[in-house]
Amino acid sequence: MHAREMITTHPDVRGSTNETMVRCIEECYGCAQSCIACADACLAEKMVETLRQCIRLDLDCADICAATGAMASRRTGSNQALLKRMIETCAEACRLCAEECARHAGEHEHCRICAEACRSCEQVCREAARSINP
Repeated sequence: MHAREMITTHPDVRGSTNETMVRCIEECYGCAQSCIACADACLAEKMVETLRQCIRLDLDCADICAATGAMASRRTGSNQALLKRMIETCAEACRLCAEECARHAGEHEHCRICAEACRSCEQVCREAARSINP
């Protein structure tokens, strides 16, 4: 991704970046993509009704991750308290999605991959939230 390159060129940043936040942005967008793909794969499964909750959590997590990535990418102005809460919410959405996908991981490889992406994003989000001083 180009998150680091874009943020370091921002006039308000002037080359000084929060590397944890850059990783958070990249993980959020990557997790969103994994969740969208997992939800789509779940919809293609023969027993789709057994994956209803997984699909719901995939889509919720994807939306939250995308919104968090967008908020964390903005450098003009600041609302550190809101950004911290959004990142914490993203971590929780990732935790819940990972747990649900893990329930289906033995039967569906896409769920295993998604659970891994969600766990990774959760961890990085928790680190990023700790790096913010509102």
